[in-house]
Amino acid sequence: MTRMSDQSDQSGENDRSEHPTRWTRATTYPDMWADPDQDPRNSEGGSPDGELPTLLDFLTNYRLTLRMKCEGLDPEQLARRSVPPSTMSLLGLVRHLVEVERDWRNWVSDGDPVPKLYGERGADFDGAVADQAVVDAAFADLAREQAATDAVLAGHPDLGERLGKEGISVRELLVHRIEEYARHCGHADLLRECVDGRVGQ
Repeated sequence: MTRMSDQSDQSGENDRSEHPTRWTRATTYPDMWADPDQDPRNSEGGSPDGELPTLLDFLTNYRLTLRMKCEGLDPEQLARRSVPPSTMSLLGLVRHLVEVERDWRNWVSDGDPVPKLYGERGADFDGAVADQAVVDAAFADLAREQAATDAVLAGHPDLGERLGKEGISVRELLVHRIEEYARHCGHADLLRECVDGRVGQ
């Protein structure tokens, strides 16, 4: 007869075997995603001067972080829902941020809102399927929508200016954009670790 503790030990070993081993490509600092000389977020010189350049620098780095968390994965891995019962996946995050970028332009527009690209609420995550064409389209959509939102806001360098029907300030919108990407980069950390064990900030 097998003791209950033995059964528990074996079950624990099986559970552990289902999870990928944690790893990082960094050799200089073991908690980093990549070594400093291979990290595209590292720039020469000091931090930017001024509030607007600082906000844009943070936004750029979080956008890069999201892309880095998706690098090296195939469509199945990108679409994998790693934390059931959530519908969230790395590909779903990319598609979600496409919709978010479009919606931010609605906030600063006085005209009719642009429609959602992928469909009704939840379609951004639900439609994140393991297909290379879907992956390619998502990253192309994200680059296009980011550039479009950036272009609109570039015409409003005064952070105190209020835009759109709700009168949101440019500063509030930029801070909210940083918050949105930062929050989802935290999700991406966990999703990527569940997919192949790779860790790092």
